Amino acid sequence: MLEEHTITCPYCGEPIVVVVDGSAGDQRYIEDCFVCCQPIDIQVALDADGTVASIQADQENG
Repeated sequence: MLEEHTITCPYCGEPIVVVVDGSAGDQRYIEDCFVCCQPIDIQVALDADGTVASIQADQENG
């Protein structure tokens, strides 16, 4: 189950849409901002039913 979620880039402050796969469990990955090209450390926590409980977006080295 793929869901789109909007996060805010921790570098430039622009809204970024990310796609989360609810069947993959909790996730942590790096994705570059589409605006400023900086690496964003994205952490996704899911509920037991696979829905997104929280998404955190931090600077890669932050």
